[in-house]
Amino acid sequence: MLDHWLDWTLNERLPSQKRGRFASGTYQLHAPGIIELLPDTPTSDAHACIFSAAIHGNETAPVELLGSWLSALEAGVASLGAPVLVILGNIPALRAQRRFIDINLNRLFQRGLAEQGAEPERARELMAAVDRFFVAHTELPKLHYDLHTAIRGSLYPRFVVEPFADTAITTMQWAWLAAADMQAVLHQHQTSWTFSHYSKHYHQAQAFTFELGRVAPFGQNDMAALAPMLALLKALGEGGKPARQAPGSMTFFQVQHELMRQAEDFSLCFAADTPNFSRFEPGTRLACDSVAGDFIVGDTPLHVVFPNADVAIGARAALLVSPTQAPN
Repeated sequence: MLDHWLDWTLNERLPSQKRGRFASGTYQLHAPGIIELLPDTPTSDAHACIFSAAIHGNETAPVELLGSWLSALEAGVASLGAPVLVILGNIPALRAQRRFIDINLNRLFQRGLAEQGAEPERARELMAAVDRFFVAHTELPKLHYDLHTAIRGSLYPRFVVEPFADTAITTMQWAWLAAADMQAVLHQHQTSWTFSHYSKHYHQAQAFTFELGRVAPFGQNDMAALAPMLALLKALGEGGKPARQAPGSMTFFQVQHELMRQAEDFSLCFAADTPNFSRFEPGTRLACDSVAGDFIVGDTPLHVVFPNADVAIGARAALLVSPTQAPN
């Protein structure tokens, strides 16, 4: 069952049986793209884990990664020792291999959401699933890994974004991420209504958005580079103690400025294929905007992340970041 769940979800062939067993636990299908796994024997180190993917439908490597782990569970090669909620976010976009259909789903995870439409309704369904899962496992530490790939290349192909919220990230988490071969960490500077932020803000979970390489079609992802990440997911699913490595092996960045599009004639003043984390020296013009004026780098160099000039007026066109100290 588990090794076919992803294919069935994509092909709209969900089974009539919503519950079942596998070698080390049970599963329950709550809704399309939402499956809960419960261990027969939870371990003393278990977390309540949420692993999500396809919040953007063209980001396939995380779907393949979760598929590998579910197949290992089905085959008994991996075991389950912790409760896990597995989520495929935007299923219509995943089928169409598009980032989204109408609205960017990863900007909608806020209680009291007023927007209407298929993607806002899916956001409400996913928020409710997260709420139910964490309430059902209040005795366990909470964890949410939201798995993505980036639109463009990056000087650090595998990096994580830490959402802005009051909950502190534990030193243990940084050590796990370093051992999973994450290369950089980006600390957000303000609230952004992403899926990982939802879990951190409303449930005080240890939560991150992972960027695991670059967007590619199914079958064209470099899964070998993600073997350490798969090992982390397996260890957490087993309710075990993941491998650790000194966090200093990762480069840490802090957001200093959000570059917003304010005018129709807005443009970014660098090449469209500029990689994430590219550095710009003081005095460099980064954007032209007839309303907001030109943005010019000040006294301290800045690195650009997630640049995209083709956004709506009032939306973010880039994050500008600078290096910061690794946690002790």
